[in-house]
Amino acid sequence: MIHKISLTISFICIIVQTINAQNKFQDSLQWKELPDITVVGRNSKSDYQQIPEIVGTTIYAGKKNALIVLENVQGNISNNVMRQVLAKIPGIHIWESDPSGIQIGIAARGLSPNRSWEFNVRQNGYDIAADPFGYPEAYYNPQMQAIQRIEIVRGQSALQYGPQFGGMINYILKNGSEINKPVELEIQQTIGSNGLFNNYTAVGGKQGKLHYYSFFDQRKGDGWRNNSQFFTKSGFGSITYNFTNKFSLSFELMYSHIRSQQAGGLTDDQIKQDAQQSFRNRNWFDITWMTPAIILQYEINEHSRWNTKIFGTIGNRNSIGFLQPITVKDSINPSTNQLNNRMVNLDKYRNFGIESRIISDYAIGKFKNTIAGGIRLYKGNTYRLADGIGSTGTNYDITISGTYPKDVSFASSNAAAFIENIFKFSDKLYLIPGIRYEWLEGSAAGRNGLNTNGTAINLQNITRSRNFILTGVGSEYHITKSTEFYANLSQAYRPIQFANLQAPPTTDVIDPELKDAKGYNLDIGYRGKVKNYIQFDVSGFYLKYNNRVGTISSVNGNYRLITNVGASSSQGIETYIEFNPIRAFSNSQFTDLILFSSYAYTNATYSSNHKDANTKGKKVENAPTSIFRGGISYGYKKFLMTTQFNFVGSAFSDANNTIAASANGNTGLIPSYSIIDLTCSYKLYKKLQLKAGINNLLDKIYFTRRAAGYPGPGALPADGRTAFISIEAKL
Repeated sequence: MIHKISLTISFICIIVQTINAQNKFQDSLQWKELPDITVVGRNSKSDYQQIPEIVGTTIYAGKKNALIVLENVQGNISNNVMRQVLAKIPGIHIWESDPSGIQIGIAARGLSPNRSWEFNVRQNGYDIAADPFGYPEAYYNPQMQAIQRIEIVRGQSALQYGPQFGGMINYILKNGSEINKPVELEIQQTIGSNGLFNNYTAVGGKQGKLHYYSFFDQRKGDGWRNNSQFFTKSGFGSITYNFTNKFSLSFELMYSHIRSQQAGGLTDDQIKQDAQQSFRNRNWFDITWMTPAIILQYEINEHSRWNTKIFGTIGNRNSIGFLQPITVKDSINPSTNQLNNRMVNLDKYRNFGIESRIISDYAIGKFKNTIAGGIRLYKGNTYRLADGIGSTGTNYDITISGTYPKDVSFASSNAAAFIENIFKFSDKLYLIPGIRYEWLEGSAAGRNGLNTNGTAINLQNITRSRNFILTGVGSEYHITKSTEFYANLSQAYRPIQFANLQAPPTTDVIDPELKDAKGYNLDIGYRGKVKNYIQFDVSGFYLKYNNRVGTISSVNGNYRLITNVGASSSQGIETYIEFNPIRAFSNSQFTDLILFSSYAYTNATYSSNHKDANTKGKKVENAPTSIFRGGISYGYKKFLMTTQFNFVGSAFSDANNTIAASANGNTGLIPSYSIIDLTCSYKLYKKLQLKAGINNLLDKIYFTRRAAGYPGPGALPADGRTAFISIEAKL
């Protein structure tokens, strides 16, 4: 691996030398940019904005992107209701099977929302998923009250951030950079239906060259369904010291502990009878997560900036439960006069990485161009104990009898480097090409089970190492100062997952030619603003997903083959428009009215298949054809009311496009649904605000996913009607 690292370091040195050689010029042009972490949106009631062309050391020009300002979101952010937070981003498909708002599952363009694993999920610019290469599920997500803004980028983000097809989502936390006094206190208290209680307390300040911000958040509730109680506790601290006006050093640490009871799935008939019922009261999920980071920022000169992040993920994921199909009753075993033993699974994640980026502008003729480059080194380790025989009790208890049948260690290593450049051919036309070199390795070792005589079933000795190049190009053509055409075409990939390296040699065979999934994203669109009363983004997309990994049975049925089962393609449109008629037709200082519409049409189908599979021409699972969200926000002086309508079309739950629901609820069509949310807020004083809302106003019964295993099995109902009220104060 040493020669790979040397290559990436040499690569970035070439970038720096190129920049320094061309950086000796003066001009009056200004970057359209934002620092890495800052406060935006304070002078606007809109929660949606376009990301500037440059943010910190990252280029966003020519990319499909959006920025959500959490301070302006009119919704239940205390419970992380993502359909309200991301309402204005077209095409975001959200799994709503977690009443606590803990497990956020989002996707777009026909991809799976399973714990957002098709997105590259980040916090303050660094990875927070279990392992972005081998196990990219986001078990931890920051509390929405602690977030200043959310950045979402599609397509070409693969060049700057690595593995993903869906794009990148980056949660930027508050850091107190806007506070100009020694101490400022922020308190938010929320109560709601089903015993919901949330307390968010933050303190921040600035003293000389040092500024700091910290918060503690705790949330608990019983959940809308039976057997759905939960609690979350999280704390965060950030300290930044500005050695000079050009150089700063930050240290931050997030710690989170989550525990939730899993109500299990239901059959379709059971949902119709009573969607709140539950037949599992012994299933639990427990997560502890810690994300330390050191961030260095240096302004080399007025045209160049450098940023380095050293980060880690120290996480534990524990689950215990009775995981038989929902048609099997969890009852007293007559032979023991006790409940059946539960199954215990434990994961530990120990990941560390460093990303270093530099950006600079330089002149070609009379135009200022911008070049950005970076390197990444990453090491991930996952330790998994599975299928342990747990207790017969009902509470959270992860003690087991005997030993774990499965004791596996997974490892991933990664080195990468990228360059991206904004070439300006005129004041209107930009071209943004990019290239990324990627080296990665994944391996698995250990015991994958026990034979009936107690001897170990060891994993197949598999290590996958490969390197490749990703390329892409974006462009912008500015029609006016505030509207533009944009387009980009960029390659993407999804590495072989740990699960694909964990095959029981007695029943499964891993294809020696198993390949990473690769493909590309294409975006073409028109976006911008018309004065201060219209903003819009209308685009078309095409996503090609080759080498999808799956499992097929052999012809004689003696084994299952883990292989590349085929390819899929998604194409469609994504449209967003926001209109303020008050600003368009009057100059009222007291009244405001915002109308918005967000719609996506997605046609996701399997375009080819393995010789032993039969998926060609069928719809991709978990891919609704239509997703529409629209709303009205009306404001008068200090009062603001928002009504939001959500429609999500039907989707298949499996690649075979099964329509009829199975007896256990694991497969079948996921019906379309429509729901309405209502939120109101009132500013009592400049720094004191009341907020209240009703989610699912008409109390619709619906579900968004079917699960073959945990946290099901079965169909998982979403919440019915719930309400909340909160008070927010800054002192």
